[in-house]
Amino acid sequence: MKHHASDAHTLAAAHALGALEPGERQDFDAHLRTCEACRQEATEFEATAARLAAAVAQPPPPAAKAQVMAAITGVRQLPPRIPATTAATAPGGMLRRRAVPLALAAGVAAAALGGIAVWQAQHRADLRQQTQRAQQAQRQLDAVSAVLAAPDARTVHGRAANGALTTVVSSDLQNKAVFTATNLPAPAAGKTYQLWLDHDGTMRPAGFIDGDGTVVLAGSPADAGAVGLTLEPAGGSPRPTTAPLLLMTLPA
Repeated sequence: MKHHASDAHTLAAAHALGALEPGERQDFDAHLRTCEACRQEATEFEATAARLAAAVAQPPPPAAKAQVMAAITGVRQLPPRIPATTAATAPGGMLRRRAVPLALAAGVAAAALGGIAVWQAQHRADLRQQTQRAQQAQRQLDAVSAVLAAPDARTVHGRAANGALTTVVSSDLQNKAVFTATNLPAPAAGKTYQLWLDHDGTMRPAGFIDGDGTVVLAGSPADAGAVGLTLEPAGGSPRPTTAPLLLMTLPA
């Protein structure tokens, strides 16, 4: 990714995603040492990227460990292996000695397979849900990353009436805009935060944000002049029903 030197203040997002070329990264690291605003912005983007990436991770279910540990406690330790040279002098005894560990191994395998089958039956639906959530989170991360790393990405910051700090990054090449909020208070019961794109005074729904985090705005920001944030009934509204908590001009 190539950027002009005068664009240093716009590289925080690309820096957080590791999208800068070595020379650009070196120059931007030097810029960070003298620019408090860019340091803060880079930190926020790195935290956002980490939160999105963490959503894709899938830790192993606790039940899997319990099944393995239960099988281990019911199996005797295998006897030491007999050197192959003794097989010729005591073939019958060797066969019997081999039969014992083989039987134990078969028992362990059967117990493990049985435990896995039970675990799979119990958790198949959960795994499907986890997979769907992981895929959704990955798609969201990819969409956010594409905007933040776009060579024409532009950034603007704002503060909502409830004290939340907001950032909007938009890209004409991607025809998308990303909205980030921090310190966003939890909405009252039955309420939700809804985002809007202002098209010449007409507010069009652009998605929701549940709390601190980052979302890609729904709809095209190409002809929009501002991004709005309101508190709406759960499920959202076709048009704003409350005064905007934020109406922030999109970066030109």
